Amino acid sequence: MKFPRSGISREEIFQTLAEYRRQDGDWKHGKTWSLVYYAGEEITRLVKDVYGEFFHTNGLNPFVFRSLKQLETETLSMVADLFHGDDQTVGSLTSGGSESILMAVKTYRDEARALRPEITQPEMIAPVSVHAAFEKAAHYFGVKMVHAPLKEDFTVDTAAVERLITPNTILLVGSAPQYPQGVMDPIAALSALALKHRLRLHVDACLGGFSIPFIKELGGSIPDFDFSLAGVTSISADLHKYAFAAKGVSALLYRDTQLRQYQYFSYGDWPGGLFISPSATGTRPGGAIASAWAALKFIGREGYLEITRTVLAATRQLLDGIRAIPELFILGNPPAGVFAFGSDLLNVHALADILESKGWKIDQQSNPDCLHFMVTPAHTGVAAEFLAQLRQSVEELKANPQTVTESVALYGMSAAIPDRSLADQFIRTVYGRFMTEGGEFSFEGLGI
Repeated sequence: MKFPRSGISREEIFQTLAEYRRQDGDWKHGKTWSLVYYAGEEITRLVKDVYGEFFHTNGLNPFVFRSLKQLETETLSMVADLFHGDDQTVGSLTSGGSESILMAVKTYRDEARALRPEITQPEMIAPVSVHAAFEKAAHYFGVKMVHAPLKEDFTVDTAAVERLITPNTILLVGSAPQYPQGVMDPIAALSALALKHRLRLHVDACLGGFSIPFIKELGGSIPDFDFSLAGVTSISADLHKYAFAAKGVSALLYRDTQLRQYQYFSYGDWPGGLFISPSATGTRPGGAIASAWAALKFIGREGYLEITRTVLAATRQLLDGIRAIPELFILGNPPAGVFAFGSDLLNVHALADILESKGWKIDQQSNPDCLHFMVTPAHTGVAAEFLAQLRQSVEELKANPQTVTESVALYGMSAAIPDRSLADQFIRTVYGRFMTEGGEFSFEGLGI
């Protein structure tokens, strides 16, 4: 496509966009099990309208856009209250969970540089199930990732975590809940380790930060995971997920201001003026910040409790239905609307492709092989339909167990590569080829 010589009409613009969107997953009607968090048109319209009001504003300079400073401060204060923070709790809004994670790791690296200069090769200890953004942060910021193994229930083995602590350790990480199986790491035990060894502890609640507090309030079995635990020093939670703000906006909170100063980047010798940035990005879209504030204020605690009830009811229906299929099983004990199922008898990647042929967009995972689901209010009306088609798809695969599909080939090739650095190159090649050439190449389950 060449750069256009002259503009086209508004009608042509929207006609072309509508044509392109026909390729997308049908998230509005619950056919997509990740990426989009839809709680109905009333909330969506409000968030879009508020975003539009702040469309041209830029959070890069809070001295110019003081409204954004006010909105960001109030949003962070509301989130801190939800996570049992106090008047010392501070933070920043970022563009999403990955940036919140990047900034947290950068913060602890810079704190260690300032206060523990004897550490020249800083390390962080995180479960193997931790979000891949921590791997990205380790790669970007020169912090060695040390993986802790999981127990049979897919939660991190805290005894193994303690054995992995060295004089170079600067950070422990736990997930609440983690992405692959939707289970809660034992944050209280990690908090005790952090206090015992005088380490920092980051809790990644990007996925469930705006669901598990309300599940707990409804009587669900959610252990303490937030600033109520003395060892927790920071928390990340995405507002564009179960808080239903516009993409992309996430909250990164610290127990006190002493920590947050290490997140900032400043440069005083630039001819363009004094420069300071709180996050990886310079420009921060004001619409996203305003949408987060609006979603929290509009929905409120009672609204989030009601949404959570709806999500839990749909999740229970799905879990019960999947457990009733003899060939399938749920991994671990997921307490929220995030879970995965596997099979000892069927190739779940082939099963996913059969379901996709029926209109469902399914996230696929490996290590172990399983299919991943995130339940939102949009899935309330489709749970029964999905279960019926899941049972039908299982029977189809049982009738042709040697079915080889695109996903079977893709995941099979990846698993067959013994050198994981070559596996990484394989992934990059597949993804790059899809982005360049299009076609039917896919790589589900990125989780970003």
